[in-house]
Amino acid sequence: MPRWWFDAHLDLAYLAVRGRDLRRPLAALNDATQGPHPPAGVTLPALRDAGVRMILGTIFTEVVPTDHAGALTAEQYRAGDADAAHRRGRAQLEVYRTWSDEGEMALDLAAGLHAPEGVGTIRGGMGVSEVVPTPPDARAARLLRDERLHLGILMENADPIRAPDELPWWVERGVCMIGLTWARSGRYARGNTADPADRVGLTPLGRELVAGMDRLGVLHDVSHLSDRALDDLFDATPRRVVASHSNCRALLDRDGQPPNQRHLTDRAIREITRRDGVIGLNLFSGFLVRGEAGEKRRATVDEALAHVDRICELTGNTRHVGLGSDLDGGFGADRLPVGIDQPAHFRRLADGLTRRGWTMTQVEDFAWRNWARVWG
Repeated sequence: MPRWWFDAHLDLAYLAVRGRDLRRPLAALNDATQGPHPPAGVTLPALRDAGVRMILGTIFTEVVPTDHAGALTAEQYRAGDADAAHRRGRAQLEVYRTWSDEGEMALDLAAGLHAPEGVGTIRGGMGVSEVVPTPPDARAARLLRDERLHLGILMENADPIRAPDELPWWVERGVCMIGLTWARSGRYARGNTADPADRVGLTPLGRELVAGMDRLGVLHDVSHLSDRALDDLFDATPRRVVASHSNCRALLDRDGQPPNQRHLTDRAIREITRRDGVIGLNLFSGFLVRGEAGEKRRATVDEALAHVDRICELTGNTRHVGLGSDLDGGFGADRLPVGIDQPAHFRRLADGLTRRGWTMTQVEDFAWRNWARVWG
């Protein structure tokens, strides 16, 4: 079985600001320390003990309507309030920087490593506006030999960036991947809950941010874009794009229902992988099983791996699929596939791939190598 794992989507700072003590082992959590979405499935010790070496931890913020009547949670802000979005994003950023300062993890999956050929690390200084050449190295191998967690920050919804010219400030502090919006539409793009007939995808501000991301080598995450926004992004950039935590729409859409824009069409999968992107398997049961069955029961490991199979069938290889578990990202461990309750159980995904005839090299592609290639 693989020694290491790369998980490309974990809402760790969100869980922390909502009350989970992520420094504690899972078994040590209690009602006062496990925070939202019980039963808990992820903490920092649980990740390390499972051999998860590289992760993308999110800054997740959620826009709510301006006429929203209730109290706002730690990650929510009213539509159009860029300053409030910025404050909430910074609060989550500080969680990661504090953990890094305390030695819980290394904040070292930097932007620029997936920039155009011949482009590498970020030029320092508060006015950073470009990436500069660096020679290739054995970065992934070096990180894996280090038993710390190695973190890159994925901004899930770009609204905390008050204007595109603020992007370098965030990149300097560890943001290496950005999804332009979350399910609800934001200032930069329409999200996956938008009306499929909406002809707006990226906003003018979004196109400006895309250009800035390309200059700095910040990776595009498409997991929450509407179909139109995804098409606009494909048109706006020739660069690599990824889907950190999305599954296959063909296995999920219901007859007679509107398209489920949360997940990827076969056409989108082919385009992402044509650009040498990677798609992360989301382990939420409701995103693994078609129709009401996924809402009422836990999926099986085989049902989860059916999405891996389809991606590999569409691409003809195992180089473009990995793990984007989304553990506890709005749901508890009791909504993961049967037998997977924490990171230590990721090995059951590897077992399932082995039963399907995958070689150990191919299993390691899925477990860590494909995502590491994006940063290596």
